[in-house]
Amino acid sequence: MTNTTIPFGEYSTWVSITEPDEPRAGALPLIVLHGGPGMAHNYLQNLRALTDTGRTVILYDQLGCGNSTHLPDAPADFWTPQLFVDEFQNLLAQLRITEYHLLGQSWGGMLGAEIATRGPAGLRSLAICNSPASMALWAEGATALRAELPDDVQRTLTAHENDGTVTDPEYLRAAEVFYQRHVCRVVPTPADFAASEDQMEAEPTVYHTMNGPNEFHVVGTLRDWSIIDRLDHVAVPTLVVAGEFDEATPATWAPFVAHIPNATSHVFPDASHCVHLEHPEAFRQVIATFLSQHDD
Repeated sequence: MTNTTIPFGEYSTWVSITEPDEPRAGALPLIVLHGGPGMAHNYLQNLRALTDTGRTVILYDQLGCGNSTHLPDAPADFWTPQLFVDEFQNLLAQLRITEYHLLGQSWGGMLGAEIATRGPAGLRSLAICNSPASMALWAEGATALRAELPDDVQRTLTAHENDGTVTDPEYLRAAEVFYQRHVCRVVPTPADFAASEDQMEAEPTVYHTMNGPNEFHVVGTLRDWSIIDRLDHVAVPTLVVAGEFDEATPATWAPFVAHIPNATSHVFPDASHCVHLEHPEAFRQVIATFLSQHDD
């Protein structure tokens, strides 16, 4: 495994490259896009195991989080999807990657779709994992799931949101009920997920600016984001993945399947938003099979 930083204008992007012990002829590298925005790569580290299939796996921390440049004083309009598309294209250029597969989880899947709609020449396949095609659909799904929480939890969430006290420990405990049902059902919380969460909470500029204080109270700059009307521009084979209890409900990801010309879907039973942590071997098997079908 090689960890390095590459220049991105006046900033830097941290990159981690894991190469297989036994490279397989024709196996293209997989680039992994983390979620959040601002969640950092840590919680996706177990995808390095895909090197066992003979391909290189590349993870990186997007600008504003993890080991990449942090910009806590940047204005809200600095943090746009185009910024992260530009950072990704810079990564390809700096690493001299000409052909690749792309996998994005949560916000990473949204970013992957943004990249794919631009028709990059070297992209050979796209895996969209646990992602919505619009934040309006995401909010509707979150509202429906929230209505299934115990009444006292719902009252606590609403009261603190109305009062603007979303950092109150009582609110955070109530939010955890949602997280344990629909974000990551592994108990105790996996160390890699906790590491991503801890770094985001320590410096939450990107997440709070683009998303909001948590997964179901979306008040950030992404709240009106949608890619539905551009999905017909995605020209590569696409796999859409979700969990049975995912906060990305079926209605949120259905447009990917409906509007991307060559898209298929796979729903994992007894899983939520972090399928790759809840059922790691089954998740990697599905991904590995899909990637091998679209290698050179």
